[in-house]
Amino acid sequence: MEAIHATQSVGISELKLNPSAVIESADGGAVAILNRNKPVAYLLPADHYGALLDRLEDYELADIVRARQDEPLVEVDIHK
Repeated sequence: MEAIHATQSVGISELKLNPSAVIESADGGAVAILNRNKPVAYLLPADHYGALLDRLEDYELADIVRARQDEPLVEVDIHK
């Protein structure tokens, strides 16, 4: 059985019938979209999705910093 990472779930058929009602009833949380009782997608509020993308970018930048931390430093003279 797959884990559902949302407090609410809805079948695809129900979502098709009234997507606005599903979004409203989610009350700002994520909704798992199910097909034959298995999660196939998640519906997120736009601000949550944006925050998720920001956090992923932060992790990617941290990976770059860790990968470069042992590289030699380059001295720069800003007065030239």
